Amino acid sequence: MRRTIALTLRFFGLLKFDRLAGLSSKYPSTGELPEMDVVVVRDGDVAKWACLTCPGGCGKMIALSLNPTRRPKWQVTLDFWNRPTLKPSVHQLNECGCHFWITKGKIEWCPGGRPTA
Repeated sequence: MRRTIALTLRFFGLLKFDRLAGLSSKYPSTGELPEMDVVVVRDGDVAKWACLTCPGGCGKMIALSLNPTRRPKWQVTLDFWNRPTLKPSVHQLNECGCHFWITKGKIEWCPGGRPTA
């Protein structure tokens, strides 16, 4: 229900976001990953992964470890509307080369990180 309200508020320009988060108990495959979502994979109360489709257009799935004992590692927080904030930035070291932040569900591109809009 909250997702539907958030999408409606975005449609009317009252809430801004590019991505919403969803919770899952299983690791998604590339075809199962909704393009506008960040899927947080949990095992009970423990967040393990944040998975998303690259916003740069290459279509690759990005899987970010949320395990505090591994490196590299990220943190994800969700606000009331399930808009994700990921820290630190995401920098693809593959041919895509995208470099961005996600803050309150908005993609914020680092200088030279692509795309320009």
